[in-house]
This record gives sequence, C-alpha cells and structure tokens, in this order.
Amino acid sequence: MHIVINKSKQGKKIYNSILLRESYREDGKVKKRTIANLSNCTPDEIAAITLALKHKDDLSQLINIRDDIELHEGLSIGALWVVYQVARGLGIEKALGEGIEGKLALWQVIARVLDQGSRLSAVRLAKVHAACEVLQISEGFTEDSLYENLSWLSDHQEQIETRLFHIRKGKTGCRLFLYDVTSSYLEGQKNFFGAFGYNRDKKRGKKQSVVGLLCDESGDPVSVAVFSGNTPDISTFSPQILKIADQFGCKQVTVVGDRGMIKSAQIDQLPQGIHYITAITKPQIDKLIDGDIIQMGLFDDRVCEVQSEGIRYVLRRNPYRAEQMKQSRLDRRDCVEKLLSAKNQYLKDHPRAKAETAIKAVRQKAERLKIDKWLKVYATERILALEVDEAVLVEKSQLDGCYVIKTDLCAEYADTVTVHDRYRDLTQVEKAFRTCKTSMLEIRPVFVRTEKSTRGHVLVVMLAYLIVRYLQKAWSQFDVTVEEGLARLSTLSTIEMTVKNKGQCLKIPEPRQDSQQLLEALKIRMPKALPGTRGNVDTRKKLPERRN
Repeated sequence: MHIVINKSKQGKKIYNSILLRESYREDGKVKKRTIANLSNCTPDEIAAITLALKHKDDLSQLINIRDDIELHEGLSIGALWVVYQVARGLGIEKALGEGIEGKLALWQVIARVLDQGSRLSAVRLAKVHAACEVLQISEGFTEDSLYENLSWLSDHQEQIETRLFHIRKGKTGCRLFLYDVTSSYLEGQKNFFGAFGYNRDKKRGKKQSVVGLLCDESGDPVSVAVFSGNTPDISTFSPQILKIADQFGCKQVTVVGDRGMIKSAQIDQLPQGIHYITAITKPQIDKLIDGDIIQMGLFDDRVCEVQSEGIRYVLRRNPYRAEQMKQSRLDRRDCVEKLLSAKNQYLKDHPRAKAETAIKAVRQKAERLKIDKWLKVYATERILALEVDEAVLVEKSQLDGCYVIKTDLCAEYADTVTVHDRYRDLTQVEKAFRTCKTSMLEIRPVFVRTEKSTRGHVLVVMLAYLIVRYLQKAWSQFDVTVEEGLARLSTLSTIEMTVKNKGQCLKIPEPRQDSQQLLEALKIRMPKALPGTRGNVDTRKKLPERRN
C-alpha cells in the first residue's frame, strides 16, 4: 500500500489528487486499485499516513522512532466494510449517487443490515462504526438529517430503482418478473398508509399497510411499492406492469403472480408482449372439471398439461401437501370432539342445562374451523354425538394437494415443467417478505408516519435485503447466519494512531482466521489504513433527557 500524488493541469491551474493505493496480483498479473481519496487531508495528515505505511510491518519500530505516537482503540470497521463493499458490488452505491444525500441513504441501508432500528439508532450506530471514514462523509448529521433523507429517497425512488436495474441487468434487461404482496401491521394510528384490511399477520385491531415487491427471475428485488392497508391485491398489480413496461423498458416479459393477484380483468389489461403465469382457485378448478376441460385422473405427482382456447393449464397433485391437508382436517375434527366431550360432561353434571345450547356451541366451533359441511352434530337423550357425511367429505377432499397453473405463454418459449417451476419461484418473494418482516431486517416497527418517510423506509429495507441475500449465498458454506457473521466481523476495530502535532489515521489490524474466512468467501480485502477525518455525528435527543 502506498500514497500516489497525481497532477493535472487545466489552463494555468495545476490540481493535485492524493490517493491511497495498493498493488495486488490477479491471474499472474500485477494490478492496482484505489483504497481512498486523501485529497481533502492536510499535509500533516498525509505525512502521518505515509509514516505509518512505511513501518506498517512493525509498529513497535515506529514507536521507537517517534515517542510522541499514541495508539487508541478506534471505531468498528469489519462488518461495515463488508456491507459497504457488497453494496458497491451490487451497484447500490452508484444507484444512490455520490452526493451527500446518496451517502446518507447508503448509510441508512448499511445501518439496516447491521442493526435494525429507528433513524435515532442509526445515528448512534454511526458513532460506533467508522461510517464517516468509509463513506467519506465530511458533513455532520443527526437523526433529523436521516428523516429528511427518507423524503429524498421517496422523491427519487423511480430514478434509483431504474438506475439500479440497468446497472445489474445491463442492456439485456429481464425476461421474467415475480410479484407478490404482503401486509405489515402498525403499532401506531397515525401512519399515512394505515388502514384496516385483510391482515396476514393475524393481528386483530391493528391498522396495516400493504407492500408489493417486484423481483427478477432469480428472486432479487428490483422495485417496491407501499399501498393503503385496505388495498385489494389485484389493485396493486397494474402499477407494477407500468413499471415493467415504462420504467424499466421491458416489452417482452412474463409476470408471475399468485392466484389472488392476476385475474381475468388484469389479464385483459396486459399490454401486448407481456405474458403471465398464475394459479387458479378451487372453484375455477371445479368449473374446468365440470366443463370436461380437465379430469381428476390427470392430477398426479408429475406435472401434466391441458390446453384450451389458447390457454395452457399445468396440473399437479402434491402428495406432501395432500397429506398435510388430511392431517389438518383430522386435527380440526379432534378439536371439535374435545369440545363435544366437555359439553357432554357438563350436561351430565348439570341436569337443568339445555342440550340445544351445547349443540349450538359445538356447531359454531365446527363453522369456525370450516368443517361444518361434512361434520354434523346431533343429540340423543342429552348426549351429543358427531356424524360424518362421507359423500361431502370425499367431495371436499378430492382436490387435496391439487393445483392448476395457467399461462398464455407459447410452448416454444416455456415447456410444461418450466411453467410449473417458474410459478414455484414465487417462494423467493415469500422468503423476501419473511426476511424483511420478521427474521432479520424487520420492516416493522415502523418509526415513521408521513407518506414520503414510509416509502423511503420501505425502499431502504428492500435495498438492505438485496445485500442480506448476497451475504446468505456467499456464507452458505459456513455454519453461521448473516447476523452471526456480521457480529463476528464487528469485533474487528481500527487502531487510532495519533502523531503529536502531525495528525492521525486509522490503522486496521489483520483479521483473525474465522473473520478472514468470511472475507475470502466474499472476495473482500480489508484496507491497511483509513484517513482519520470524520464528520460530527451526534443525536439531537440525549438518553438522559429521554429518561427524565
């Protein structure tokens, strides 16, 4: 590692750029790369860094030479540097831009990966990690700066997503998109998107927002949208088609969506060149069976295809899912039987109790469990019993594990198995929702209220998930989660080296072996040193004041 001074002349003026560079060997060739731009450092600081690099292999010798050198524990660098380098490699830094707003947005994304929390916690995190040094943020910021930055993200979301899409996909674009929605409940009452609707989180009495996520064929997110909590799934589909056609410029593509997403009305509105893959509901399957378009005998653990009026139907019975549904039905029946047994005991112990009241309670239980169509309750001399309608049960269970996928794609573009597998790729979007909602990134609790802040917050989570997904793949060979890997790397801290009256720099020690393995899996090398300048990062609200 060495310092290079480049001079350039424009007119009569001469400009100097001071770069911290290193040489490395790749495929037998010696190459060079820039670690940091030190042009804003003072001459004393440059001299200090030069002195440190000169004696980088033996700091004890450096101390013997200069008695006025002090070494102090510096800021954490390991996890921050890894997430930053991954963000650069994925094109996130370039998509956000090099201005101060882009740097603050990038820090919000990195902070979301390192430790989920509010904008206030992100500022506190910047006081522990070398954020300003790595991102070269010379201006100070508080939590108010980050809240304002969320509005900037919302205003520039389309440009950011489009820029990132073209950086990652190039001129080839994307031929297939995966789309799904989820709901995220809200603890407060004042969020702009908060409304009561179909709550997938099973949180009664809580408002929610609806989030739609558009992914490419590999499951990497490309765009996210936030809707009011009472927005139907089908109403979120058309805006995504406009994004694909207008924003990303993709004309010949296939969109994969769940059965509640792509229905006849949405199919009729699809622009020319955009195809679909979706599933149909059980009533629609019954209608096809009644119309003799498909037969029950076609459902097997192997995929089968039927074509009708230009539409391809791909059929399959999942034996594992069929067994699950059968067991679920038995478990619900057992639940009703336990209640019935308790009611019989109550009627026996209370001669004046009415059998009709007990029957009503058991029937209501069966209705809630949705097995009342084939499980009947009756009483004989104040003793309750259950009766199974076998004909209805057979009818209800004949489609257990059965599903039908439909598409307008020609067979020359996608065969039967390909259509089936592309629909199953929707599990990638569901995995993204699990990661973003509960397992790591925690889109909730939402610490913002306004429309722009909420959109910016959700965009930050989407970009953070792109990084987490990359880390999951790179570290899949290790017995470590992403959280554990980042926690391990966070222990790698800088050594703050101060030369009296000469400035300071941040020296980075060699990582220990387990951390080095994580770095090698990502093909990331730690720098030897960082300039010691940093912006003034502080919180507007102090903890002692908040405790009072």
